[in-house]
Amino acid sequence: MRLLFVADLVGKPGRRILRESLPGLRRTHRVDFVVVNGENAAGGNGLTPAVAQELFALDVDVITLGNHAWDKRDLAPAIDGFPRLLRPANYPPGVPGRGGLVAPARDGTRVAVINVMGRVFAGAHLDCPFRAVEHELEEVRGQADAVLVDFHAEATSEKVCMGWFLDGRVSAVLGTHTHIQTADATVLPGGSAYITDAGMTGPWLSSLGVEREPAIARFLTQMPVRFDVAPGPCQFNGVLVDVDPATGRATAIEALAWREPAVDGGEGAAFALATPRGFA
Repeated sequence: MRLLFVADLVGKPGRRILRESLPGLRRTHRVDFVVVNGENAAGGNGLTPAVAQELFALDVDVITLGNHAWDKRDLAPAIDGFPRLLRPANYPPGVPGRGGLVAPARDGTRVAVINVMGRVFAGAHLDCPFRAVEHELEEVRGQADAVLVDFHAEATSEKVCMGWFLDGRVSAVLGTHTHIQTADATVLPGGSAYITDAGMTGPWLSSLGVEREPAIARFLTQMPVRFDVAPGPCQFNGVLVDVDPATGRATAIEALAWREPAVDGGEGAAFALATPRGFA
């Protein structure tokens, strides 16, 4: 079984590169199941029902969220109408939506997806993510051939500890939120695939997907600024995870990272990956 996880999708540019890339990735890599973190998919922060429908129409199996889950006011009253849209499981009781599910994959297997959010530097008063993921695991016990956890967190230490906490009990622990792909994709000793952060899918001539000049001005002046999604060429970040459905253990993990060249060979073009991995 092969799972594709697409890292934090940013705005319309991110949705465009996903639309253009996903059919080829599905075909070339024989992907059985696709999970997309969509918490920045609508205008760079949050998700709307219309954008959720757009992503599911692209053959995405599950969408996960994070700290921007409720930035668009129309999502909360609509989220229960999207059975494959997850918000972090460690929101307090009574919050709409759900934090875990089990869904069928293309190869006939069943995949459980769990979404939790870290608390260190998060600025949100959430329940313990470690205890929340334990609860979600109990809910899906015996129902799935693979279990993928999207841990949306700021602190590297919290992510690493979640990886060790779940090693051997889930198929993959994939970090999101910081938008910078880390170089530590590995299969842990117990058989869980792990990466501290899967990165970002969106404009790369940017600051984490938004226009860089206002972001720089914020650091220089400490004054509030408006962050808009950056224009220009995009990057695609994510991971492929191979899982043995007989055991639920990962056998391999591969980080995906490629960039569209800058227009006309301009600024930053030397840093672009001219041949996207998997499309050669």
